[in-house]
Amino acid sequence: MRALVTGGGGFLGGAIVGRLLARGDTVVSFARGDYPTLAARGVRVMRGDLADPEAVSAAAAGCEVVFHVAALPGVWGPYEAFHRANVLGTLNVLAACRAHGVGRVVYTSTPSVVHAGGDLEDVDESAPYAERFAAHYPATKAEAERAVLAANGPDLATVALRPHLVWGPRDNHLFPRVVARARAGRLRLVGGGLKRIDTVYVDNAADAHLLAADHLKPGAACAGRTYFVTNDDARRQADIINGMLAAAGLPPCERSISPAVAYAAGAVLETVWRVLRRTDEPMMTRFVARQLSTAHHYDISAIKRDLGYAPTVSIDEGLARLKAWFEAGQPA
Repeated sequence: MRALVTGGGGFLGGAIVGRLLARGDTVVSFARGDYPTLAARGVRVMRGDLADPEAVSAAAAGCEVVFHVAALPGVWGPYEAFHRANVLGTLNVLAACRAHGVGRVVYTSTPSVVHAGGDLEDVDESAPYAERFAAHYPATKAEAERAVLAANGPDLATVALRPHLVWGPRDNHLFPRVVARARAGRLRLVGGGLKRIDTVYVDNAADAHLLAADHLKPGAACAGRTYFVTNDDARRQADIINGMLAAAGLPPCERSISPAVAYAAGAVLETVWRVLRRTDEPMMTRFVARQLSTAHHYDISAIKRDLGYAPTVSIDEGLARLKAWFEAGQPA
């Protein structure tokens, strides 16, 4: 199989690339940066912007499946930037697939598209999209996901996966942020970190993507559908955060603030950041406060049934691997 992975140099994208190479597939990576380590492994590395339709089209030429992983994440910044990367970029991927006869698209979405601000406890894919979003990232990912599902048809089969809080070795987002805030003395558990959340170890998330690609074809049970992807092991937020801190050799976080205080702080900081026209991310936003003060765990019966998904790396084993990677000096 010849596969295109957008964001192939990133955390999840890189794990998907590794899985594809391990089973002998031919891989093209499309990203804004240069990744010589991928080229050294036999990956065709193509640089470009998702908002550039010609560059995306060139990357998709000759491919049989596209794993559209690349996106602009984050909770702060102008709407135009998120729309350009997440919506326009996805529309360009779909157009490139149609132009070159690519038959399958596996899209990496996010559970945040259904988060309306309250607890999500054992919800399945029947949960509706949120009517209002507290950040541009989930809003634009929801719009892009709708476009991907609407594109499903006899010539292009599509599926959207919603992995929740992907983590593990080489994590360049969640783990380093938790560690940095703990070292700076700025880490707090919202509401004591008592709410239960799902996460997914990176290798399990990558496996789900390959399973989706292998099962996907016009008329397949997964075609035109969305699936939550987790480790199927919801735990208290405090347990996940402190597990990561332990992997980094740090003591557990014991400081806590109330959800109301966190939300109020987010509202104040957002206002200050806008007035000052700051482009860096505030220490707290209303979206983050809601995420940290609510439960997020999902019923993944559908992906088990339709794709045969089962996480192979447990949270405890994942934390052990994270610790070993951190103690080894990271990257690798």
